[in-house]
Amino acid sequence: MTQLSNVQVRDIEALVHPYTPQHRIREIGPLVIDHGRGIFLYDTQGKEYIEGMSGLWCAGLGFSDKEMVEAGIEQLHRLPYYHLFGAKGFEPAIELAEKLKEIAPVPISKVLFSSSGSEANDTQVKLAWYYNNAVGRPEKKKIISRVKAYHGVTVMTASLTGLPGNHRDFDLPVARVVHTDCPQYYRFALDGESEAEFVARIAGNLEALIEREGPETIAAFIAEPIMGAGGVVIAPDAYFPAIQPILERHDILMISDEVITGFGRTGNWFGCETVGYRPHTLSVAKQLTAAYAPLSAVLLPQFMVDALDKQSEKLGTFGHGFTYGGHPLGCALGLKAIEIYQKRDILGKVRGLAPRFAAHFARLADHPLVGNVRSKGLVGGLELVADKATKAPFEAKYGVAAKAVAFLQERGAILRAIGETIAICPPMIITEAELAELFDRLEKALDDTEAWVRAEGLRG
Repeated sequence: MTQLSNVQVRDIEALVHPYTPQHRIREIGPLVIDHGRGIFLYDTQGKEYIEGMSGLWCAGLGFSDKEMVEAGIEQLHRLPYYHLFGAKGFEPAIELAEKLKEIAPVPISKVLFSSSGSEANDTQVKLAWYYNNAVGRPEKKKIISRVKAYHGVTVMTASLTGLPGNHRDFDLPVARVVHTDCPQYYRFALDGESEAEFVARIAGNLEALIEREGPETIAAFIAEPIMGAGGVVIAPDAYFPAIQPILERHDILMISDEVITGFGRTGNWFGCETVGYRPHTLSVAKQLTAAYAPLSAVLLPQFMVDALDKQSEKLGTFGHGFTYGGHPLGCALGLKAIEIYQKRDILGKVRGLAPRFAAHFARLADHPLVGNVRSKGLVGGLELVADKATKAPFEAKYGVAAKAVAFLQERGAILRAIGETIAICPPMIITEAELAELFDRLEKALDDTEAWVRAEGLRG
């Protein structure tokens, strides 16, 4: 049993920890964070950690950035809270909406704010339904998502999420949601299948699904440019160019979930620009405020705004919104974050670091535990396997990736295990030297894990 400090005991007695085995929390012992600076966190005992996941893919500017803190304080003094209901407005919300329209990868007419990525994607579904009702297609309501997708944890967005752990015993998914193939060539290609053949097959499967369900019943297709919480899945380059024409032929909206990939993470403002598709609508959150306050947004094209106006005239109002959607603090911090991304050339920094990032992954590809490495910009993943030749994974009950992450935490760095993939998504302000140190600690943790695997005989 781990010897717990007083603050750890209080934590256990007070909190339900998301995405944590609740029955093991006392055995694991919570890591209680006290403060952060730059890319580093410090626990209540004063130990330093490299935060290699930007928290939850979101702290792109790291911790305690002076300009961000000052912008937050200034806004709290000026207007700590107000709302956008009933034709109310305030400058930070207006200015941020205008800025999002300016940097959007496709023409955007208006912006609808909420507080989280889950709320933004939930709103996307409601608006797709609302839009089709407005244009006289009440049967066009199904949403296509993908196996291993992650779009949130509300009832609807957890249904869109293509991960069994988000469905089991929550009575999900709900109706109107269908899932198509995960575009991960390494794990889902057939024996002897080339990458081009793999893309052709799953694109064909998508079209067959649409025809089987009936295109007149399908409202939208939602996709992350890079599938984050599904294990950092990066589709083959030909994937999105293959599926977009299929969606267009069947008049299906393309929703880009940019919650992880927005605001420079892949070297462009938005991930859809990096992987090559043009969405109709976008969901943004996380790095929108560099995680200094909760805020998300849905970016809408003119034709959907016209439908909102039409239905508002018909019904007397637009019956949707959140108390904290467009919170003044979040909007002020969103404006400051985008200003910083621009004046510090964070996109250029990501592009400059990306080759070194990829090279670190390539070096670890030879490690006996690593079956596959993948990265784009400053996000990537290491997939651990029991057998490199056959790609056979370790049995889930062993939690090998989770063990590696625990060894890494002992060595002073924080990453996240997603199944048997270790995700890496450092703050975009990380230096080349800091990046090298993160990967050096990771390699040592993998060595620790390999020794443990051998000692426990986990390869059979």
